Amino acid sequence: MYVGKFGAQGRFRKAMEKIAYFDCPTGIAGNMCLGAILAAGMPLDNLLDQLKRLGLEDEYEFTVTQVRRQEQAATAVTISLNSDAVRGHRHLPEIENLIRQAHLPTRVVDWSLAIFRELAAAEAAVHGIPAEQVHFHEVGATDALIDVVGTCLGLEWLGVDRVVCSPLPIGGGTVRAAHGRLPVPAPAVLELLRRAQAPIYSNGIDKELVTPTGAAIATTLSDAFGPPPAMTLNQVGLGAGSHDLPIPNILRLWIGTGAQPRTTDHGAHKSAHSHDQSTDPQPTDHPHAEHQQSAPEHGHQQTIPGYCEAIVELQTQLDDLTPQAIGYLYDGLFKAGALDVFTQAIGMKKNRPGILLTVICAEADAAACQSLLFSETTTLGIRSHGQQRQTLYRSWQSITTDYGPVQVKAGLATPNGPVVNLQPEYETCAQLARQHSIGWKQVQWAAIAAAQSIYQDEYRAAEWDHTPTHLTR
Repeated sequence: MYVGKFGAQGRFRKAMEKIAYFDCPTGIAGNMCLGAILAAGMPLDNLLDQLKRLGLEDEYEFTVTQVRRQEQAATAVTISLNSDAVRGHRHLPEIENLIRQAHLPTRVVDWSLAIFRELAAAEAAVHGIPAEQVHFHEVGATDALIDVVGTCLGLEWLGVDRVVCSPLPIGGGTVRAAHGRLPVPAPAVLELLRRAQAPIYSNGIDKELVTPTGAAIATTLSDAFGPPPAMTLNQVGLGAGSHDLPIPNILRLWIGTGAQPRTTDHGAHKSAHSHDQSTDPQPTDHPHAEHQQSAPEHGHQQTIPGYCEAIVELQTQLDDLTPQAIGYLYDGLFKAGALDVFTQAIGMKKNRPGILLTVICAEADAAACQSLLFSETTTLGIRSHGQQRQTLYRSWQSITTDYGPVQVKAGLATPNGPVVNLQPEYETCAQLARQHSIGWKQVQWAAIAAAQSIYQDEYRAAEWDHTPTHLTR
């Protein structure tokens, strides 16, 4: 299983971990998430009352109907914009202010901000501009705000601690958008999936199956992509898509309890763990709050930077393979989901020089990587070892320098910082260096200096609310 951006750390509670699994055979969209959440048990009146805090109730109508998709019953949600509604001319700061001023539960605010910031980062990458200059269209409209905030309210009400998502079908064909007709997946969706390294596949349906809002919700809130985690299933909510497809157009939300206790102090995150109750108590509306236990006051637990995730190490020795095949194999392994690939020179039997080929990947990608090793090399056997690795949280940000914008990757000790290290993207630095006829280190140093200044200013703020926009392996 691919383990995503945020892991667990902090104080333990006695209640079992509450898991939400998004099963997406026909993709994911914001209205499908809302339908699934209502079908899983959140009262409609509760959801609508909290959405009113955004102050947008005059701009839309919220309709819930029970429909059938290929003879399966599901809940359909439609957000109809009124004729005088704001139809999508908001920038990120305006969206952030709407969310912050709505007096929503702390975790809902954190998740909603994280989703829209991830959308802004994806749109910025697509259009080649800083995230702050992104002019939202569809994803800044009222219906997208309701979809995102409503989904976060639902996960909060359901008491979810962790979100896992299935691999996503990419769809096909074209879709009409504010910038004209676009190929499917839409550019912003493709960028969101790339940034999250989400596993994708084709189910043969040439429709838009993953919308920008749905992609942002899935990639931002999910701790992992892969098969359902081990859990005891408690509830299932079925959210209907808008169209009839060859297979039931339904998002299935599974709610269950895991086998391990969950921590409660996680920092701001893309899954359901952002609130430290011991330092900032807040009222909550969901019915599971009474089960949350604070940690003992005595003793102190040292926090290790980053988070722990499960990986698989694949190894094989080769002494009869042309080196040209290794270079070809590298590209294929990374496309199959490998996190890292490397070789070491070794001496083998019959005094032959050979190489030890090692592949690091997530559990969900191990089978694909092994199949590629068998098909593209001469190996007759592969060793597999399950391991744990500690890794920093990572955030991509476009940094403005005198030579042009540079993508900088920050390694964070927790989802909220502090920054442990900074590394500009080499290819961008090299390209700018060639354009200005200077050494690439000069561009690299300028990017690091600019990034240090930005992060330093953010961490000096009284209320630091930056959420990582992207984490890679």
